[in-house]
Amino acid sequence: MEAVGSESCGGGVAGPGAEGRPAPVERVHFRVTRFIMEAGVKLGMHSIPIATACTIYHKFFCEINLDAYDPYLVAMSSIYLAGKVEEQHLRTRDIINVSNRYFNPGSEPLELDSRFWELRDSIVQCELLVLRVLRFQVSFQHPHKYLLHYLVSLKNWLNRYSWQRTPVSVTAWALLRDSYHGGLCLRFRAQHLAVAVLYLALQVYGVEVPAEAEAEKPWWQVFSDDLTKPIIDNIVSDLIQIYSMDTEIP
Repeated sequence: MEAVGSESCGGGVAGPGAEGRPAPVERVHFRVTRFIMEAGVKLGMHSIPIATACTIYHKFFCEINLDAYDPYLVAMSSIYLAGKVEEQHLRTRDIINVSNRYFNPGSEPLELDSRFWELRDSIVQCELLVLRVLRFQVSFQHPHKYLLHYLVSLKNWLNRYSWQRTPVSVTAWALLRDSYHGGLCLRFRAQHLAVAVLYLALQVYGVEVPAEAEAEKPWWQVFSDDLTKPIIDNIVSDLIQIYSMDTEIP
């Protein structure tokens, strides 16, 4: 669980390192948020609490240098805190055992010995640190509800065949989930992120919105008046960078 690199604020992929590759700090955040998501699934967390845990993690490291604290300890505390914020309470023992199994596949649950209690105390103390650093502002507006609304609206616009033959909905949800690997939730408004992942999903499958050429404004601006094409392009670019890291990191 060694922490490396330097501070990177704003989530997302702030910029490439040498030879156009993501900076080391972004790779660390990618790996740790992947841990949050996988641990969250094994703990039975719903989508919103997992998203909150990722957001807490990214926001914490906007304020604190990455090499100051073990990022995986911050991640476990973020999971624990997110469960409280979203009213899906988790036991620290379960978080510890799932985390231990993640790093040591096939291992048995930890005994309730001094090592276990030290780790539990570390998670609780780190939770208090996270709350202080974030000034107790740990309630976030996520894009999920907006994406659900936009998908329902778009489904009514498209003909039934176009909607049923392409997994636009499934792809948009997957893109939204994956965006939390890079912390785009801190860089872009929730509505903009929801529209952008839907825009990219439509582009992937070549689905066109009916009568868009004759419309006064593009369909995506109907959903969000202040959204612009450059904002969409920035979000899509960051998502592509996240997927490029996914192919590089084992």
